[in-house]
Amino acid sequence: MHFAKARGILNGSGGYFGMNIYRGCSHGCIYCDSRSSCYQFAHPFEDIEVKKNAPELLERALKSKRKRCMIGTGAMSDPYMHCEEELRLTRRCLEIILENGFGAAVQTKSDLILRDIDLLSEINRSAKCVVEITLTTYDDELCRILEPNVCNTKRRIEVLAEMQSRGIPTIVWLTPILPFINDAEENITAILNECVRVGVKGIIDFGMGLTLREGDREYYYAALDKHFPGMKERYIRRYGNAYELPSPNAKELSGIFRNICRDNGILSTPDDCFRFLQEFPERYLQMSIFDL
Repeated sequence: MHFAKARGILNGSGGYFGMNIYRGCSHGCIYCDSRSSCYQFAHPFEDIEVKKNAPELLERALKSKRKRCMIGTGAMSDPYMHCEEELRLTRRCLEIILENGFGAAVQTKSDLILRDIDLLSEINRSAKCVVEITLTTYDDELCRILEPNVCNTKRRIEVLAEMQSRGIPTIVWLTPILPFINDAEENITAILNECVRVGVKGIIDFGMGLTLREGDREYYYAALDKHFPGMKERYIRRYGNAYELPSPNAKELSGIFRNICRDNGILSTPDDCFRFLQEFPERYLQMSIFDL
């Protein structure tokens, strides 16, 4: 872990802005796209870059906006990595979001988010809060291989249930689905049934497959050699160096996914889920003259 002073914290435009308080990750997920060379990391991925001035930058940015909107975090680096337990930068940023009347959309795999459920509840009462959780495999043993340094799927489902009990809407990222590894009907059905049980608002799926880019591909293939001998060669024979690697079962799995979501009133297209994530409640869109 090392500290850096960032020049800016928010990116985006219009009614939705994202931020990354950290750069890199300690969760160790074998498929992580953020490892890709296109993101131009100048330091080892596990050597977390901490934007120590993130709260100050965020406060300045929010005070300069004349319309409230949703502030997202977690798209590139999990805001609840292990270092957050001590540094508490994500918590401070949530406090600033609450103090300034904005909404929050938080994406994570970690149950550390429960530490901040008081703030998330307050943000949801005063504006809007959405919690996003990634679920890839229902099997605990497989989860320890795919996502070794973070809580397992069943614990994440408990997080979803706790958010639901507080009235905080949730979105599940059902991605990536790794060909020949977690692309079984039993796995997808088990995860979807749990999503129904805990009342998630939407589920994001990008076609039941995986994407691989330079940097990410090499790390992933090394993990396959370690944990699934012979699997790398199977990938190369079927996909070569393709960016998109759809599961051979993609059509069947997508049909199961659409049917379960439709039958239970769950948002099931990326467009619908992103629209929900980015929409700020109309009654809060315009600040009063007393806020300016």
